[in-house]
Amino acid sequence: MYHFFLAAAGASLLAGTALAQTPGKAAVSPAANPLLADWSGPYGGVPPWDKVRPELFPQAFEVAMAERAADYARIANDPAAPTFENTFIPMQLAGQRFGRVMTLFGVLTGNMNSPAYQKLDREWSPRFAAAQDAITFDPKLFARIETIYRQRIARDPQQQRLVQRTYDSFVRQGAKLDAAQKAQLSQYNQQLATAFSQFSEKLLADEGTAIAVTDEAKLAGVPDSVKAVAAAAAKERGQQGWAIVNTRSAVDPVLTFATDRDLREQVWRAFVNRGDNGGGNDTNATIARIVKLRADRAHLLGFKTHADWRMQDTMAKTPAAAEALMMRVWPYAKARVAEEVRDMQAIAAKEGAKLTIEPWDYRFYQEKVRKSRYDLDQAELKPYFELNNIIQGSLYAANRLYGLEFKEITGTVPVFEPNMRVWHVTRNGKEVGLFYRDDFARTGKRSGAWANVYRGQRNLPPAQTVLSSNNNNFAKPAAGQPVLISLDDAQTLFHEFGHAIHAMLQNVYYPGLAGTPRDFVEYPSQVNEHWLLTRDVLDKYARHYQTKAAMPQALLDKIEASKTFNQGFATTEYLSSAIVDMKLHTLPDGVVDPDAFERETLQSIGMPRELVMRHRLPQFNHLFSSDSYSAGYYSYLWSETMDADTFAAFEEAGSPWDKATADRFARVLLSTGNETDRAEAYRAFRGRDPDIQALLKKRGFVAEKTAK
Repeated sequence: MYHFFLAAAGASLLAGTALAQTPGKAAVSPAANPLLADWSGPYGGVPPWDKVRPELFPQAFEVAMAERAADYARIANDPAAPTFENTFIPMQLAGQRFGRVMTLFGVLTGNMNSPAYQKLDREWSPRFAAAQDAITFDPKLFARIETIYRQRIARDPQQQRLVQRTYDSFVRQGAKLDAAQKAQLSQYNQQLATAFSQFSEKLLADEGTAIAVTDEAKLAGVPDSVKAVAAAAAKERGQQGWAIVNTRSAVDPVLTFATDRDLREQVWRAFVNRGDNGGGNDTNATIARIVKLRADRAHLLGFKTHADWRMQDTMAKTPAAAEALMMRVWPYAKARVAEEVRDMQAIAAKEGAKLTIEPWDYRFYQEKVRKSRYDLDQAELKPYFELNNIIQGSLYAANRLYGLEFKEITGTVPVFEPNMRVWHVTRNGKEVGLFYRDDFARTGKRSGAWANVYRGQRNLPPAQTVLSSNNNNFAKPAAGQPVLISLDDAQTLFHEFGHAIHAMLQNVYYPGLAGTPRDFVEYPSQVNEHWLLTRDVLDKYARHYQTKAAMPQALLDKIEASKTFNQGFATTEYLSSAIVDMKLHTLPDGVVDPDAFERETLQSIGMPRELVMRHRLPQFNHLFSSDSYSAGYYSYLWSETMDADTFAAFEEAGSPWDKATADRFARVLLSTGNETDRAEAYRAFRGRDPDIQALLKKRGFVAEKTAK
């Protein structure tokens, strides 16, 4: 699998571990441990979720890591002269058992976390880092790669690109360092792995807390469907009344609808202070350690900052380029916030509320403005966004655009949670793979929404089909109640499904050319959001859960008229997080007090006082649970510039369903992984670079030439 190829063969991780030197341990029979068995059953084999238990992992880790080490040792020690066939082909297939074991572990630590899994993560994360470094730092293996790279042994363009990217990745991860430097780098990587685990564990504990409400009067204004979810959460905790869990899906509806201002403030403060309460779950010291280790690692690797190191393999290439885009949009966002606050303040004054808009008032009064300006009430929309219907709408759009066919097979393959659903996916009569959905929040599941790939597609024999999943945190109601989601939640559903579509349409030969740069990853998912509000999807699937009537045209018109409403809030809370991320990771020495840095950075860019970052540093999982999005949160905006310009191509063609445009989009961009430079691929699709004006238009900002 590509993700494990780049993570294992190219990640920054230690040389010479005992695990990497004991291939004999692989003699343990997979029959004795189901986690080690090849995935069996239909559809090319499926994960044995029904057999996974935390106590099985230590042996599985030992055996699979030893087997992977032996795979790479055979390549490195091959007495034959290095060729593409005897070096890169086996590298593409090395460590497959380890990849499967790590998929099982990674999915469960994100979705079904428990003290047992947390303990495993703490103990094993640094060992994974060490074992991966052993591969990256093997001088014999790198010598073969370098020989093939320098002698231009690879023949066709895909082979040449795979060699180039692998060589660059090994160098970027320290393969050219001397022995002492490699040892130091490995220590940094192991320490970071431990810190990532600690951060995740602390934040998950804070997100597991809830605010108890025993007086129903305090929930005045809150829709019955939201109250039912809170009642179910209280019952789960053995409490009377209602419990507002400290996660976004539970908090946002209360901040939007509760008329009790004191309750809104209490809920808001608990949410924005996750990880920042000074107790055992405070993450600030962990963050400071991570930022310092990242800076030291970057220096050792020859880079000025962590951001400079991380952005070598991105479309933006440099921190300056990413920051330039963010700062072009930032003034528009701030100016719009000022307008939004004036509108909210006017309504508060008209109602006789003697208050100044505070962050815990923003969502509440923005709804009043929405109602006043567009006669649109979010509570009026929810009955039309029943979860099952919106899922069907997402499948319909994928079928109409790309020819993907979905047949639900829930109950026929193992899942790790009873409420999961599964579909068999085909295209043009050919098997694509399986798609899994895990939609509901629960204790032990990390917050937010994300996509996983249990198994990536490849055409290199033995060929593989895709096993893809979406994971959301929708609030689960009491038994028998409908699952009504907000318009924002429906957009999140389409966004995550865009990741799944990207995985399902992939058609690459070498798995090492499957993954894309971080600032491209969000592009296909953001493009997919556009189809939610197309008339066809709304008319067919946004039907009232009780009457089954289609959403009235008048209500559709209100949604359309309000599409750019509140973009000051949405853009500013996101961009502030992205700007703070980039500035944090361009600190040359990495010495930081996270709280002070966040406060001072926001002050320096003129952050409006009426709102906070979407992710404050103490709870910024994207940045501190791994390296994945560090110095990379800007990527959503970078991707959105392409996404807005891409949907404009459909509009220019006359229809969001234009088949020629959809076919070209799938063929040039969605199916090709990283077989060509992504900027070049975009130009091949659009005929030019993306136009930021499409982004500004999408967000409803003024034309760039008139901006101050």
